[in-house]
Amino acid sequence: MNNFLIKPKIVTCSSADEFCTAYHIGKEDLVLVSGNMRKRNFPNAFADAVVIDYRQYVTGEPTDTMIEDIRQSIGNQKINRIFAIGGGTILDAAKLFALKEYSPVDKLFAGEILPQKDKKLFLIPTTCGTGSEMTNISILELTKNKTKLGLANDALFADEAILIPELLQNLPYQFFATSSMDALIHAIESYTSPKATDFTRVFSVGAIEKIIAGYKVIATEGKNIIPTLLKDFLAASTYAGIAFGNAGCAAVHALSYPLGAARHVPHGESNYAFFIEVYKTYASIRQDGALCQLKQLLAKLLGCTPSMVFVELEGLLENIMQRKNLHEYGVVKKDLESYTDIVMQKQGRLMANNYVPLDRDTVLSIYQKLF
Repeated sequence: MNNFLIKPKIVTCSSADEFCTAYHIGKEDLVLVSGNMRKRNFPNAFADAVVIDYRQYVTGEPTDTMIEDIRQSIGNQKINRIFAIGGGTILDAAKLFALKEYSPVDKLFAGEILPQKDKKLFLIPTTCGTGSEMTNISILELTKNKTKLGLANDALFADEAILIPELLQNLPYQFFATSSMDALIHAIESYTSPKATDFTRVFSVGAIEKIIAGYKVIATEGKNIIPTLLKDFLAASTYAGIAFGNAGCAAVHALSYPLGAARHVPHGESNYAFFIEVYKTYASIRQDGALCQLKQLLAKLLGCTPSMVFVELEGLLENIMQRKNLHEYGVVKKDLESYTDIVMQKQGRLMANNYVPLDRDTVLSIYQKLF
């Protein structure tokens, strides 16, 4: 039996002003937003709310320490609604703040605390990649374990996902590249997941088509065209969030997490480091089924034969972001064994979604090839 669920209500606002008028944010509301975003897009808003500049607590991706520090800052202030405005860092974190109990964070992620939501949650993405606004997943770096883990529970769903394309207009190119790459990989991994259905693949395909089309325009016309494409990229990210929220991500994400946690590589970039090689590995083991269908779809979009899709796709993606070898991030050979152990021992939730099973030797061989 397969289930398909779109839990959060999806709302689109034409501007930040329209959003503020509609939601009347004030007393007993918590707003998680960076100082720069507030100054640029919400200069006269949130005066009566509890406002947390989350960038004072973390510079990169979310950690257990960040959660505990913000919890201390919130203290005993009464909160009924939570509004998180930002990228995956704060969207993933905000899901925990909507819970009745979430500390110590490591106990929550270990299953020792039952997630129970007791606040309304509104997620407003300002990048075009995580799709977190649509999922019941929160991913953190657990500093004690020196790895990233995901917590999946229906208590983590937002009540509403609010899309405001205007908020992406000042997105630096680096964040556009890494986040949109993340969305593409969400869409592709969910397409080939054994949990995929006809319903999830509608959203996977929609995301893939929008992102590939946008990348082709950028490759032809240059980066200055990106602001005109952001509405489509934001929609694609949400489509991909719906797809992988139901069908799951797999080995690309699993292999990327040790690198991201140990070397603080941006999530989309660390995913891209493994993306093509994981899919070449799948293809070396099994060519039929969903992978065959994916190759046919990509061949149509890229204008090549199915046998050449990964070569052509990598060429297109290199226009957006250049892939690095693992040693360029400071990884040393002895790390490869420990990364492999983390994947096999800690990332079972993701590895269960692989197109074909990958054993330890195969995972290690992927790390070695990319070293």
